[in-house]
Amino acid sequence: MVDSTIDRVSAQEFMALPESNMPMELIEGEIIVSPTPNIPHQRLVFKLGKLVEANIPDGEVIIAPMDVYLDDENVFQPDVFWISANGNCKPVENKHFRGAPDLVIEVLSPSTARKDRQAKFTLYEQFGVREYWLVDPEAQLIEVYRLVEGAYGRPAHFGKGETLIAAVLNNAAIALDAVFA
Repeated sequence: MVDSTIDRVSAQEFMALPESNMPMELIEGEIIVSPTPNIPHQRLVFKLGKLVEANIPDGEVIIAPMDVYLDDENVFQPDVFWISANGNCKPVENKHFRGAPDLVIEVLSPSTARKDRQAKFTLYEQFGVREYWLVDPEAQLIEVYRLVEGAYGRPAHFGKGETLIAAVLNNAAIALDAVFA
């Protein structure tokens, strides 16, 4: 199934929509509805969330679906994100988060890979997400983008059998065999 665009709205209109079980994001003013993730995708999201949580120095780890309001045209639901205790991303009225998380992880799927690599990549960089991981379950690979002087540099690639060094998590070493088991 392909993502479908419903309409062009503001973040305020988007946030006023009724609660839904369908993954919905506002990207550059357009509501994007995606099919629900498959079971392997959700298992991977859960594993990643637990691994990140085991390595955070402070703050909290959130797993989708949870809205992250970046600006009036962009409200995303990252698969996994971490917000540090002193970071820019803050809860708003126990409904959503506002501001850039410190770490965002997106698990690629056929219906989301293009937006994760293009529009969301650009906007995460623009709004200051310190580290962005793109997880490719088929290739068993994680691309890690680190924000340096306002831009993502070349990605570091980590695969099964390797250890990912998460700079944003105080250089925590995360063995990827557990992720791709």
